[in-house]
Amino acid sequence: MNEFPKTADLMRRGTDFLGSETAILCGAMSWVSERNLVSAISNAGGFGVIACGAMTPDLLDAEIAATRALTDRPFGVNLITMHPQLFDLIAVCERHGVSHVVLAGGIPPKGSVEAIKGGKNPAKVICFAPTLALAKKLLRSGADALVIEGMEAGGHIGPVSTSVLAQEMLPELSADHLIFVAGGIGRGETIAGYLEMGAAGVQLGTRFACAVESIAHPDFKKAFFRASARDAVASVQVDARLPVIPVRALKNKGTEAFTAKQREVADILDREEVAMAEAQLQIEHYWAGALRRAVIDGDVENGSLMAGQSVGMLKEEEPVADIVAKLMTQSEEALARR
Repeated sequence: MNEFPKTADLMRRGTDFLGSETAILCGAMSWVSERNLVSAISNAGGFGVIACGAMTPDLLDAEIAATRALTDRPFGVNLITMHPQLFDLIAVCERHGVSHVVLAGGIPPKGSVEAIKGGKNPAKVICFAPTLALAKKLLRSGADALVIEGMEAGGHIGPVSTSVLAQEMLPELSADHLIFVAGGIGRGETIAGYLEMGAAGVQLGTRFACAVESIAHPDFKKAFFRASARDAVASVQVDARLPVIPVRALKNKGTEAFTAKQREVADILDREEVAMAEAQLQIEHYWAGALRRAVIDGDVENGSLMAGQSVGMLKEEEPVADIVAKLMTQSEEALARR
């Protein structure tokens, strides 16, 4: 970080909190943010985050152990709040002494934050906040840091852009709290801007998805390299009674199939064959399967190509260390020009 003194100074609160060299987190991308990419990001000075997604406790246990075998640097675990075995997953993280747990997908259920922070190996809690009111509520409820993520991001998204969220939340919260900014970040100049506004650091997903160390299928990566920003579109909600969080992905047959899946789930909801929570879980399982088809099997027509709008900036595979170095260099040069 001696090479990037201005950026390091602005990131200091974030790096002290994360225990990493740079306050650059990797977004938790199911099937992508696994042991290889996570350890590479942490080894390069960033902060890798395992995407637990729909993993069972046993699978998460193995993934954390495998990641720890590849890096001695800090990394976190992202848990989905609606996972039916959330508290078992928290226990797995606690057994391994995971330093940071990221809770995503909704308001943390009662007792979950306390379980993460109150075990024999207490961890820091990072939550996603789509609105200022919810941000304040999460901080009162024990969140140690927040990620504010705009609609430009890939995967599950909210309705407001990153720049608007940053303008609304950073002036209000950043003096007393740790706020990380995410969504649509592809270059270091943007990182510099958010740091100057008070962010403790940033989170990037799409930028790392096609790194050399990413296990994503070559055809998945090629689809990213061919795409422009406007190819990354948000899914449409079919039924107002089924509150499905929109997902941003490259448009293909898979995005059309999701519309049909929503209709199917809405129908069984109509017939009262499942409860709302189970219906939403079916949607989540659909995404997990569709994403696997794209990332692991390389089915870029029928699988889910979750990508943020920064995808248009990706042109080739790069080692994670080079990506982090480029982002830091661009940030430092931008700050030097001020």
